[in-house]
Amino acid sequence: MMNEAMQALRDGTFVLIYDFDERERETDFAIRSDAITPQDILRMRKDGGGLICTAVHPDAAKKLGLPFATDVFSRCGELGEKEGDVPYDRMNHSSFSLWVNHRETFTGITDHDRALTITKIADHVHGALNGGGMPQFGTEFRTPGHSAILRAADTLLDQRHGQTELSIALALMAGVTPAVTVCEMLDDETGYALSKEKAQEYGQKHGFPFVTGEEIIEAWNEWKKDFIV
Repeated sequence: MMNEAMQALRDGTFVLIYDFDERERETDFAIRSDAITPQDILRMRKDGGGLICTAVHPDAAKKLGLPFATDVFSRCGELGEKEGDVPYDRMNHSSFSLWVNHRETFTGITDHDRALTITKIADHVHGALNGGGMPQFGTEFRTPGHSAILRAADTLLDQRHGQTELSIALALMAGVTPAVTVCEMLDDETGYALSKEKAQEYGQKHGFPFVTGEEIIEAWNEWKKDFIV
């Protein structure tokens, strides 16, 4: 299924990524950010229901000046994240960075506004990793906004096994710009995460490949033997 997942990412269609039974136990929609459309945002908010976020490669985040939110809010006393605060990942802090709107958006929350913001984020990631040529990030975006950016861990899956790192590793293996938009799939009946079995059924119904964190890590460990991240 890994080959199908990488091809889907190249084609700009959805992949369903399940992390781990011992971690979040959640399945996320994942789609390359440079190809996202308002219809994709619609599907994620209607059929996913979780938070729509855009994961970016750590090298791009550094070059663009995107901080970890934990570092920003550490100045806020008790509001800041403390070591061990994240119950499913006590060894690492959250991957959240900034929440932004592109300056050409209106409210920033509509499907069209979010699709615009996300594709522009992907443009900047591509530029940051391929010699620049883009205007300063702050000249095109403002914060606070409605599109959350996730900054992947510096050494990706060698450091952290979150959906952020899984999606960026998949993008690298697929050979696309490492900016991937994700959204958790929630269960309308229970209000909790959609079960792995229901997520697999959804994938089969709609033709979206379903891959697990274990499958991505196994492929990643083979891939990185021949490529430098």
